Amino acid sequence: MAKEFEHLDESLRRFIGAQAMFFVATAPSEGGRVNLSPKGYRDTFAVLDDHTVAYLDLFGSGVETIAHLRDNGRITVMFCSFTRNSRILRLFGTGRVVRPDDTEFAELRTHFGLEHPGIRAVVVIDVERIADACGYSVPYYELVGERPVLDTHHARKTEEDFARRIEGDNGHSIDGLAALDADHPLPSEVQRTSP
Repeated sequence: MAKEFEHLDESLRRFIGAQAMFFVATAPSEGGRVNLSPKGYRDTFAVLDDHTVAYLDLFGSGVETIAHLRDNGRITVMFCSFTRNSRILRLFGTGRVVRPDDTEFAELRTHFGLEHPGIRAVVVIDVERIADACGYSVPYYELVGERPVLDTHHARKTEEDFARRIEGDNGHSIDGLAALDADHPLPSEVQRTSP
């Protein structure tokens, strides 16, 4: 049976830390498309305190999450165990986008592991509801390893390539909502600097 939790206690933090991936869901306020994104690289997610989490948002094929957060802030993160111990954990909350040119970014960046090229932002989530579910129908999978393809792809990109992404497919959501501001591109010296 599902259980609701008061805060992100040590047991929940261990469960989150053991997952190799997570899923992020958002939706626009009116009409439009619901977005559900899988996220990899386990060092890109951090529990900041009992009711706050964050993850590194890397450049991708779209920018739905950022656009939806700018629109209404609603976000759900789901962790799903594929091991013998079945469990699904959902974090419901309000998210905000912290860009590399924001003063808060440098401190947030210290909560994450390895340097990943192509960091677009940090998404910070104020968690309002924490609930798990059994996950009994989720299949078993064995983790072979993390897929290095996105990091390898981003490592070959130039500052101009990322700026073009902001002006292009990362400027607006597929429904036309504003996402990244082309007038204020991500500064490369912050974007590619480790803490």
